Amino acid sequence: MNRSIAYGLLLSFLATVAVSQEYAGAQEKTSATLLERFRKMAKDSTWHEVATQAIPFRTFHPQGMTAANDRFYLSSVEVIDRKADKGVGHLFEMDRKGTLLREMTLGEGAVYHPGGIDYDGRLIWVPVAEYRPGSSSIVYTVAPETLQSREMFRFKDHLGAISHFPDKKLLVAASWGSRRFYRWKTLENAGEWTVSDPGHPEMFPNDSHYIDYQDVQRIPGTPYLLCSGLQTYAVDGGKAPAMKLGGIDLVHVDELHAHHQVPVPVRPALFPAWTQNPFYVEPSESGLRFFFIPEDEKSSIHVFEVVPEP
Repeated sequence: MNRSIAYGLLLSFLATVAVSQEYAGAQEKTSATLLERFRKMAKDSTWHEVATQAIPFRTFHPQGMTAANDRFYLSSVEVIDRKADKGVGHLFEMDRKGTLLREMTLGEGAVYHPGGIDYDGRLIWVPVAEYRPGSSSIVYTVAPETLQSREMFRFKDHLGAISHFPDKKLLVAASWGSRRFYRWKTLENAGEWTVSDPGHPEMFPNDSHYIDYQDVQRIPGTPYLLCSGLQTYAVDGGKAPAMKLGGIDLVHVDELHAHHQVPVPVRPALFPAWTQNPFYVEPSESGLRFFFIPEDEKSSIHVFEVVPEP
């Protein structure tokens, strides 16, 4: 090889490594900030709704939300005939204003209900299940650059939300209603992830009962997972509308136990809870920025800013 060409290739490689290290360093700093600020949130934290952006396409019944670079990805279930097990599982790619950029479908036959999703830094993990508890699921990965999907494995339970920790080589999912956590070991071979013994994961009961988790978000570089969800509470025999309580828990991936729990603002009874179902959070200039998409069919992206107490 020509010496000047070899030298040029070396410089290109070193530049790529430098950019990767810079990105990894920035991501680690962002994650540390997110974790630190979320831990400072409390029941009396002040939530400011700073923006509401209507999504200009039909969203059906949104389920999970994640972000890769400057784009959002939203999973959603289109129910055609639930009794006949007919429906379509969607994954939408949007810009930050909710404009639809691309879309794809996932699932097969009665397996058409996507759940909570997460991005592991390279792939989006999406569980798609039958629309009932205790059923069956197919777990997919989707490459955000191409929207190409890959079936990872099938499992004999309804998986309602999923997240992959590539640094710890662990995959975590929650069942319908999140009463059970499942955890698998993952392996990387020639750039492809596989799941070890998919039919026999570790199972952990979820000892947090005030909400059912619907969507999840890994905090990169940490052993923590943010789990958002809701629960409906009503007075027995009462005529008052039921209250929908939403919250977000900080769950340790090794213990699968909540270390910190934060309620979200309560809405009037006729409105869905903010955490029904998709959510995403990122650091803002001085606090945290939360994104929620609670409505069906004609949805909006609701953006909140929270500045935790020092």
